[in-house]
Amino acid sequence: MMIGRPASLRRYNKRAIVRALMRSAPASRADLAKQVGMSQVTAGKIVDELLAEGIVEEIDQPAPTGAGKLGRPGRMLRLSTSRAPFLAIQLGTSNTRLARAPIGSYSEDQWTVTFQTPDSASAWKRQLKEACRGVMSDEVVAALVSVPGVVDERAGRVLLAPNLRWLDSVNLIELVGEVIGRRTTLLQEIRALAYGQLAVDPPDGERLSDFLLVDFGDGLGAAAAVGGKVYVGPLALNGELGHTPVVGNRRRCGCGSVGCVETLVNRAGLLESFAAEVGRKDVTFADLAEHIDRYGVRRWLADALEHVATAIAAAANVMGIDRVIITGSLNELPASVMEHLSQAVINGCLWRRFGKMICHGAPRYRLAGLVAAGIDRIVMPVESWEV
Repeated sequence: MMIGRPASLRRYNKRAIVRALMRSAPASRADLAKQVGMSQVTAGKIVDELLAEGIVEEIDQPAPTGAGKLGRPGRMLRLSTSRAPFLAIQLGTSNTRLARAPIGSYSEDQWTVTFQTPDSASAWKRQLKEACRGVMSDEVVAALVSVPGVVDERAGRVLLAPNLRWLDSVNLIELVGEVIGRRTTLLQEIRALAYGQLAVDPPDGERLSDFLLVDFGDGLGAAAAVGGKVYVGPLALNGELGHTPVVGNRRRCGCGSVGCVETLVNRAGLLESFAAEVGRKDVTFADLAEHIDRYGVRRWLADALEHVATAIAAAANVMGIDRVIITGSLNELPASVMEHLSQAVINGCLWRRFGKMICHGAPRYRLAGLVAAGIDRIVMPVESWEV
């Protein structure tokens, strides 16, 4: 309807300003207008609205005026750090982490409370209630929850969590809402990481708009960003790279199948293979890292990396993406592991024949991703689902 378009356009423009500040704060009004392609007058009016709403704040650092410029220098802007309207919750297979989160973005995750994730919904609810005593406040307006597994974000339900099965049988939004008494939204954990990569500048300073993010941990998942937005498919099933079968792999996966590639390269799978290699059961990830440092990438590890590289390269070929970002536990191992995986991924990508294919490791920016999704869904929602 035509009536809704001016208001929608205003929201899109406000979100464009906010996203620019997430990546390049502090910035002046003139900088923001140039970055988002608006007139300085329009950008200035939107900034004034964001200041009044407490989403943006001015700081004392003056904006550079440039040689020969006259007049009073403009003040610099950043996203607000004085208010923390979100309670961020990372519900992980091993641990649950909480933090109050301001709208201002983060270069690294900073969690306030951590507790071991129990094996039942009732126990998790009790521990969440206890943990919230130290982080909740009246200014919190919503909870943003990162969850593993197959997540229907539209309906707010976890359909399948192979490594945390009690999630399949509860309404997590209702459960969290009963504890904190605030609006709650769910975000699949790998998609949260992709939002974080979009929100935080990469080390090389290039603007990221298209990439495939692959995260190694208790499982193996992926998420794609296309045109500066995290890809949303028609089904709740997105990025389940870890459940690609590997011929000859007889390990049983938490999803119920046999042979999934994540059983070879998740933390438990790597340790299982390493234990068989050295003939010991009591091995740790630190032991594995030391072993690789001493002996290099052994054949069992090279095979596992090449199996997962085949799945990653296939996904990049299908999506037509020329950058792969690796996050998670592989970054805890010596650089030779990432080098081996990166080269195997690049070798499997067709685009390397025509242009440059990039594959590299990066930190996890889960908290920044949750905040970015909270801005899109709660602070400045749009009329259609796109996050």
